[in-house]
Amino acid sequence: MRHDEDREVVLTDDLEILPDQTRDDTDAGWGEHRTSRAADEARYHEDRPPHWE
Repeated sequence: MRHDEDREVVLTDDLEILPDQTRDDTDAGWGEHRTSRAADEARYHEDRPPHWE
């Protein structure tokens, strides 16, 4: 009887065991959508507190 520790396992490079980044580690995974830089800047200007003007 052979033990699992003695068993040889051959892995190939084309097999992805774990991804580098999971879906829940992205903006889309948190329900956010990507926006353009111009849209981000416009939103930042709209969200400025009144005392900054």
